[in-house]
Amino acid sequence: MNNNISINELMSLEEYAKNRSEFREGILQHKKYRSLQIGNAVTLFFEDRRTIHYQIQEMLRIEKIFEEEGIREELSSYNPLIPNGDNWKATMMIQYTDPQERQIALSKMVGIEDCVWVKAGDNKLIYAVADEDLDRTREDKTSSVHFLRFQIDPDILDEINENTPIAFGIDHKHYDTNTGDIERKLKISIMNDLD
Repeated sequence: MNNNISINELMSLEEYAKNRSEFREGILQHKKYRSLQIGNAVTLFFEDRRTIHYQIQEMLRIEKIFEEEGIREELSSYNPLIPNGDNWKATMMIQYTDPQERQIALSKMVGIEDCVWVKAGDNKLIYAVADEDLDRTREDKTSSVHFLRFQIDPDILDEINENTPIAFGIDHKHYDTNTGDIERKLKISIMNDLD
């Protein structure tokens, strides 16, 4: 399924300036049930067509991009972050308020992006494919931001509904935790990504 946003769906900078507060308010409401805390320092923000549309509009505004070539570059960067019906895509943020604590934690969490999983019902763990656009981890530390794709096998996809227990977790040696069955509102929201 192709969910890509096309150039003619985007507002011009002037049009976006007029509609930004209303557009932003709608996105904030939509995002309310699209984030998931895993442990005390990791949050997944589930992306979809609406969240990515907003990010593109914001990037065009911030960078003052109005020429077609620049707009197409932004589309080619952001469109791959939209789920396509058989996966979930999420931005993973590792957040510590204290800079020193963050530095120590990121040095211990090298490879954490490859240890994030989802489990639907009694099926096997599905590990996320991380950072397909570029490697964000160095030998001595991981990045505080990663982009994840949870690719779901067709047989598991057929079994998933809003009553299916769905848990996310991380099994890194320095960060080992899981969510248990996720909240119903989040489950319903991300179920829409599998249409």
